Amino acid sequence: MSSTEERDDLVLQPRDVRFDWARLPMHWIPDEPMATHVINVLHLLLPEGERWFVRTFQEVLPLITDEELRERVLGFTGQEAIHAEAHQGVLDHMEAHGLDPAPYVRQVEFLFHRVLGPRPGRTGTRQREDLIERVAIIAAIEHFTAFLGDWVLNAEGLDRAGADPTMLDLLRWHGAEEVEHRSVAFDLLQHLDPGYLRRVRTMAIGGPVLVHLWIRGVRFLMTADPQLVAAARPTWRGYAQAAGRGLLPRLGNFLHSGSRYLKPAYHPSQEGSTRQAVAYLGSSPAALVAAH
Repeated sequence: MSSTEERDDLVLQPRDVRFDWARLPMHWIPDEPMATHVINVLHLLLPEGERWFVRTFQEVLPLITDEELRERVLGFTGQEAIHAEAHQGVLDHMEAHGLDPAPYVRQVEFLFHRVLGPRPGRTGTRQREDLIERVAIIAAIEHFTAFLGDWVLNAEGLDRAGADPTMLDLLRWHGAEEVEHRSVAFDLLQHLDPGYLRRVRTMAIGGPVLVHLWIRGVRFLMTADPQLVAAARPTWRGYAQAAGRGLLPRLGNFLHSGSRYLKPAYHPSQEGSTRQAVAYLGSSPAALVAAH
């Protein structure tokens, strides 16, 4: 689905979903271990990353003077907290089946707690600037989560490949909520700092760091996977072939998405479709159970 500009003022509702991973195979895209693990990096990064989002936005609440924006931020944090726990369940499942994610997760925890955490001793203007900088990083990351959310909602290749339906529901439920709240972090940044420089700087730093973490995550998972031979390694050719089958986003589309964020007139409402996201949330098996 092509991107359309939508500025729907939705009331963001956390959906307390639950997933049963008892029957999830290690390679939930059949015969596609690399594509499986490229997507599995989400489960390694997101629990700690989204908990960091929540902590940061809770810290920034006193700086918000727009009551409507404040309510949207609260809805955002509610959704992100549930996302973190949903992905944590997959990590627990991996560990129970012989793939220990702890070494990589410890690095992610260090990043979000120590490198990107609050700076003790900073007060006044320095404390405020540090906090706004973290909001800007979150806005940049949320741009890519919205891109990925839009992609997975339209990734028919995963259905054709017979991907595990429970995992698909997790990814599409999460992706739909990312599209649904895609403007919140950006609008919060604009509220605190409407300038262009910080937005560009944090994307220029955050984008490459995110790609680096993802590559490290795929390499880690393929090395730690007890069902793969020791020589199994991810390759760019393998990625391109999987993307050609519709199992992964095309790299060119990912890079083009990042370049859109740098345009002065950019707004996240230009990414994805709120209508499509809300429609999926109205049919998601997990979301339907949570609603009753």
